[in-house]
Amino acid sequence: MGDKINWDAVNQHMESGELEGAIVRPYGLPEFLNPLRSVYAPDIEVQPRWEIPDKLAICSAVVGAMHSKRTNPHHPMTVEEIKKEALECCAAGAANVHIHVRDANGINVLDLEKLHQVIDPIREQYPDVLVCGCLVPTFPGDWARVTTALEEGLVDQTPVNAIASYIGDSVLVKPPHAMIKKAELCEKNDVKPQIAVYSDGDIDNARRYLVETGLLRKPYYWILLPGLVGCSPMYTPMSMVDTLMGYVRRIREIDPDSRIMCAAAGRASSHIATLSMLLGLNIRIGMEDTIWKFPHRDDLITSNSELYKQIVSIATALGREPASPDEYVEMMGLRRKGGRVIEQGAARDC
Repeated sequence: MGDKINWDAVNQHMESGELEGAIVRPYGLPEFLNPLRSVYAPDIEVQPRWEIPDKLAICSAVVGAMHSKRTNPHHPMTVEEIKKEALECCAAGAANVHIHVRDANGINVLDLEKLHQVIDPIREQYPDVLVCGCLVPTFPGDWARVTTALEEGLVDQTPVNAIASYIGDSVLVKPPHAMIKKAELCEKNDVKPQIAVYSDGDIDNARRYLVETGLLRKPYYWILLPGLVGCSPMYTPMSMVDTLMGYVRRIREIDPDSRIMCAAAGRASSHIATLSMLLGLNIRIGMEDTIWKFPHRDDLITSNSELYKQIVSIATALGREPASPDEYVEMMGLRRKGGRVIEQGAARDC
């Protein structure tokens, strides 16, 4: 063992008694290591606090457009199932819920009656809770329905997707004119646009069409959706870290004060949510973006409210506290129904 060590030299010095232990010159006694200050520069903070906000904005996306009971039998599909999941999240303390609805065939639709059947009980039972609705115009007549929903204040936020990509086996493209028009309608009706990006190219699309045109009011509210099939890949923990850091750096180059929320999407699931919390970002969780609880196991999400509680416990362990609805409004730059604005204060994400 250790056949490449010069044992003669080692033993010679040990036997001489010259040095049997560490070399120590304690200049800062009585503390060997003072984590607060140095004796040589007593007014300098040795280990400054990190600039990570205590408050964490969490969006519970209880259902989306992509998954079904074929991949997760617990996935809500009917109006009653979706309403139940959303109300349970509100009861668990969620400040913001994200809603889609499906038709009888399980296809995502922009059906105002169904949306009201889910959202109205939330407004009645939890009037402070914020509601996000995807409001994606896809079928004939959808633009009129989007306009109606925005004008009547059905939702507080809605994504403006800057995507042109393959999602699974489907092609999803939001043409520039549709992206621009939806953003204009949102701003006109005090509904906060979420800049939804799925790849680096989407970030640049948003920069060109939404940000540098002056179309959106600050603070910009980005929602990141890497990790979905066909989007920026997250094959391993290493690629998860690399991808998320790349997104954040590109957005900060566009606007350092942007509010950033990362979806716990695909296999990355709870691990990317945890990484986002460590970075001082905000998070979106729920059955819309993934079927799995963990990236390294096949445990399925069985309940959005249980997932919310799990993520809150992780946040608490990291010293971050879920934002209340009013704190969420301030942090992310929203406007309450009726135009009531909560002034922008110190709360921001890093």
